[in-house]
Amino acid sequence: MPCGAVWYDTHMKHIVENDRVEFIIITGLSGAGRTESLHAFEDLGYFCIDNLPPALIPKVAELVALPGSGNNKVALVTDVRGGQFFDALWEALRELKDMRIEYRILFLDASTSMIVKRFKETRRRHPLAKGGDIVEGVNRERALLEDIKEEADMLIDTTDLSSQELRQTVSAGFLPGTFNTALSITVMSFGYKYGLPVDADIVLDVRFLPNPYYNETLRNLTGLNKKVRDFVMSQTTTQTFLKKAESLLSFLLPRYAKEGKTHFTIALGCTGGRHRSVVMTEELFKYLSDKKFNVITRHRDIDRDVKPPGPRP
Repeated sequence: MPCGAVWYDTHMKHIVENDRVEFIIITGLSGAGRTESLHAFEDLGYFCIDNLPPALIPKVAELVALPGSGNNKVALVTDVRGGQFFDALWEALRELKDMRIEYRILFLDASTSMIVKRFKETRRRHPLAKGGDIVEGVNRERALLEDIKEEADMLIDTTDLSSQELRQTVSAGFLPGTFNTALSITVMSFGYKYGLPVDADIVLDVRFLPNPYYNETLRNLTGLNKKVRDFVMSQTTTQTFLKKAESLLSFLLPRYAKEGKTHFTIALGCTGGRHRSVVMTEELFKYLSDKKFNVITRHRDIDRDVKPPGPRP
């Protein structure tokens, strides 16, 4: 047997024996928050690398898998800035599987209008924008990333997220010690008038519930207010829906976890995303927390319909 093959077999043995390697690949649209996500992993104690050509991913995996490397948790960003090198991503992922390196892919997405706004605010050039046409660049990038988006373990739509909210979402999805053992869950409220959340795994429509908006004393409050919660929860229909939703999730979530899914987003929608969906999100959060799931909440549109105060008399 050639000496090179002997070294490779021995090296593979080291990799297989080191079962504590946590390997995160961050990708997605330019301007969608990849760098901010990398900072979140840095806060979690990961060794972080930005703008790594895909062809070098297996080399990094080899180094961190060696005994005594001291860097068993790695998060790296790879994206279209690598130009032609990005085509090598699929080959890199195949090599990771051959080395038995467990990896997870985090994909960052955002609406085209928000990405355009971010690039204009920072005065940066989109890597695929020919002649400065940002929209054209975003569309080209979406097409290039379509396949890898389908393979992502976690998808985050950052359109309406602040930097702090993005970091919190990333941190909740990749808590220390949960790399291969836990399903992290986001329960979010949203308003249908502002569009469906693209990162939702399951959507529950609660617009059939009585709407606090038509109660003058509740209209300007949100589902986080006790008066609104009491109004929504006092309905027999609400109680029936909640029991059925809890039963459905109790059936689904363990099975998704068994199949290797690492993050699951449950979206509950009402018309404006301020009242009914917020109450239901909070109720499901309490239920899932009691069941010991790793769960966070997000209220996407809770502040959208807030009207500015009128002029002083």
